[in-house]
Amino acid sequence: MAERLLDRFDAVLSDLDGVVYAGPHAIPGAPEALRRISADGVPVVFVTNNASRSVATVAEHLTELGVPTDPEGVVSAAQAGAELLAQRVPAGTAVLVTGSQALADVVADAGLVPVRAQSDEPRAVIQGFDPGLGWAELAEAAYTLADPDVLWVATNTDRTIPQARGLAPGNGTLVAAVRATTARPPVVAGKPEAPIFRTAAERAGSTRPVVLGDRLDTDIRGGNAAGFATIAVLTGVDTVHTILAACPEERPDHIIGTLQELFEPYSDIELSCSAGKHTAHCGAADAETDGTRLRIRGARDDLDAWRAACAAWWAAHPDADAPVVPADPEWEAGE
Repeated sequence: MAERLLDRFDAVLSDLDGVVYAGPHAIPGAPEALRRISADGVPVVFVTNNASRSVATVAEHLTELGVPTDPEGVVSAAQAGAELLAQRVPAGTAVLVTGSQALADVVADAGLVPVRAQSDEPRAVIQGFDPGLGWAELAEAAYTLADPDVLWVATNTDRTIPQARGLAPGNGTLVAAVRATTARPPVVAGKPEAPIFRTAAERAGSTRPVVLGDRLDTDIRGGNAAGFATIAVLTGVDTVHTILAACPEERPDHIIGTLQELFEPYSDIELSCSAGKHTAHCGAADAETDGTRLRIRGARDDLDAWRAACAAWWAAHPDADAPVVPADPEWEAGE
């Protein structure tokens, strides 16, 4: 039997929003696929930048959606942020929490004192997403951070959050508001930084993990930074078009449409370069580029065609320091 994509790894480090669910509802087929991964003996650890809920609440929600999970199966950016604070400030330090009560609880568990006002003389600020966060809380953080000696930690900087009705502003937009006011950057604890993924791999006892996510700027970038294999799944934010244009740090090793494709063989890519042209072959599809124009032979709905296109285009732009968008690809046959 041909090797399945899943068989290449000994653990799955999975994102949540855009992979398992969108808003309160499961993405069709995701719970069944995740249960099958676990049944096959491959541990799954969920890595989330959502700092508004406790890991126990996340695990309960996953279980309700049909993905049996306990709190040890979830690693959150809130935990990563609290650990970072504990490494940088003494135990018992007052920390201004700009975020949810769940975030405050994690800060307290780390041996620090969560507070909500500048008048409590905090020596650090931790900012995480909370849908109820308002102007007054952001202003309190800005007032506190006017002191340059106050440490500022952001749990994550996701610009958007997938919801059932579409994309909504994420923690990154709220962090940006405080950053614009204070003219200083935060230390980021969660994705796309590598430590949160390494913690998840250790939790799974893994030496060959794969990071599974829908976002290039958090999941894929962070997985690449950790030195792990990465899979972009097209059920959330990013698309084949944004993946094609991705900068090197955000290019996934694999692209799948749904989680069910983890149980299918994955076509290897054959790449060659001659006379300034880069050619990639994947399955029954081919792509060729001179670095300006991109020609693809295959069906537009065939992911092998897009995988070939990405391989050829990326080979032509190995050192791009920003997304590189090709001109409209030229499609041949199979349209």
